[in-house]
Amino acid sequence: MSNAPHWSDLPEAVRAQLRKGVAIPAHPLALDPKRELDRASQRALTRYYIDAGAGGLAVGVHSTQFAIREVGLYRPVLELAAETAKAWTDRPLVMIAGAIGRTAQAVEEARTARALGYHAVLLSLAAMKGAAEDELVEHCRAVAAEMPLIGFYLQPAVGGIPLSRAFWTRFAAIENVVAIKVAPFNRYGTLDVAFGVAAAGAEDRVTLYTGNDDHIVSDLVTPFAVRTAKREVVLRFKGGLLGHWSVWVKGAVALLERLHRAVAAGPIPPEILALDGFVTDCNSVIFDVANNFAGCIPGCHEILRRQGLMTSIHCLDPHETLSPGQAEGIDRLYATYPEWTDDEFVAANLQRWRG
Repeated sequence: MSNAPHWSDLPEAVRAQLRKGVAIPAHPLALDPKRELDRASQRALTRYYIDAGAGGLAVGVHSTQFAIREVGLYRPVLELAAETAKAWTDRPLVMIAGAIGRTAQAVEEARTARALGYHAVLLSLAAMKGAAEDELVEHCRAVAAEMPLIGFYLQPAVGGIPLSRAFWTRFAAIENVVAIKVAPFNRYGTLDVAFGVAAAGAEDRVTLYTGNDDHIVSDLVTPFAVRTAKREVVLRFKGGLLGHWSVWVKGAVALLERLHRAVAAGPIPPEILALDGFVTDCNSVIFDVANNFAGCIPGCHEILRRQGLMTSIHCLDPHETLSPGQAEGIDRLYATYPEWTDDEFVAANLQRWRG
């Protein structure tokens, strides 16, 4: 390995946060009506997430729009988030940078993240479509040689590729892997990841984070019992790294804390289990499930715009916008689930965050 940090070199408080399980919003990209970076809104979002109690930030990921690379915004956006977070709080935050592309690009993005003070990279394998398993594993090892690595099982509807149990076993065995964001939106795929971690004997090093927006609560309260040829292991999702948690974040943090308490107390009461349907209903609208997730990023933007945290819902792609009926669906969520919103908290602090 190069002079890159090993996971054991990370600050102890950061490692403890990651391992305990925290709410990590997938940071959106704030653009003005000219589709240029709105730095004031971008800083306001970072400050909002910190003050709402998020345990980390994921920047340069799907919700930040992968196309930031094509317009020269990858480094500026990562740098702005890192500088804003450092100036805003002294408490430990798990800073995660997205890395994509073929090996040369992903390695270079990992080096950029390292130079900017990030703790780990979340690696999307979407650009490796069609690659053999050996090539995928070598690709991951190359990035892990630069930074502590977080795996990412991205759902196929937004560009992800199917990944086997054998792949996840080999991936989890990579020494510098610290976590996996599990987001295939598929219970079979989710179990494949859990099996891989258990088969690699990596459960004490690799922490599972849910990205399954259709099963957030269920993931976080379910014991995933995995039987390999030699033993039975119980794995649990400890936190969430979610685009869905880029909105109404104060409520998301409170939800995660409530679920942690319920798991510790056990058994899980029915009223906790019932929350899964409520949260998934919210996500179905925000992520635009009716239109195969076409409006998933604009849906998040619309809530943040209504709160004043963003000035527009624009994406880099001018065709990426709210789907017909999606705004009315968000109206329904506000009326149906007022306890999930944090508009009063945002209104009380917005001027300070935008200052």
